[in-house]
Amino acid sequence: MAEYGKHLYMIVFPINALVASQLNPKEFAEHYTIGSAKHFKGKVIFAEVDSNFRDPYFDIDHYLSLTVQHRDGRPKKTKFISSYAVLEHVELKALKNLYLVTANGKALELVSKPYDAVNEPGLVRIYQEMTPLSNLVASTLDQRSFGKYITTETKSKGAPKICFTQYDFNVAEFLEKNKNREIMYSPIPETNPSRIHDFLLELKAAPSKKTKTISLSTTLVEASYALVKHGFWFAAPGELLFYPMPSHDDLENKYYDWWRFVR
Repeated sequence: MAEYGKHLYMIVFPINALVASQLNPKEFAEHYTIGSAKHFKGKVIFAEVDSNFRDPYFDIDHYLSLTVQHRDGRPKKTKFISSYAVLEHVELKALKNLYLVTANGKALELVSKPYDAVNEPGLVRIYQEMTPLSNLVASTLDQRSFGKYITTETKSKGAPKICFTQYDFNVAEFLEKNKNREIMYSPIPETNPSRIHDFLLELKAAPSKKTKTISLSTTLVEASYALVKHGFWFAAPGELLFYPMPSHDDLENKYYDWWRFVR
């Protein structure tokens, strides 16, 4: 009978949960999206967690002890450990690789790297918060400052930890294309273009203002991975973990089997 290892996975989207599994990451991606009627239908984002990670908030050892193969030899595919306040209790240093999963179960593996970009000051950026918040936010803050702001500088709009991404959204181009138009267009699905237009003008007129919330609902259900700019960030007080997206050329050539399903 085959022997299976045990993995810990933190689902980041569409829910935030800590799950034990005997499936490897690619198998877990396929099972969670198309392999079980109980699970989500659509894109999924998750990170593998160091199997040695422990925190008193989670009863990890207990649930790992229940993560055993079936009598017929099949691996135990999922054993939920927690479905509430998960990211808040997972150390960022325990996160391994991040996986972007398409609706048909194809997974792209991202490896974390130091975020050493030199940010242009004064830009307005569009951030999609992923967990534990789900707001779509326009902000004058760069990625480092936005992560710091959410986790340490605001209680009304913040959280102790945050996972977010930035959308590839050209503010100047958007404002120019929608100038004097009665019916406006937004490249971000499930959003109100006129609201975005007004909020962007407000931020440009008042650079001292840090954020404007465009929507309280996530756009990630409908938004394509192709809309993601740079990658994904996990922020905690004094910490920033960055998972860069491959270049467009690499997506077209090295990862085409994944890329062709995301547009």
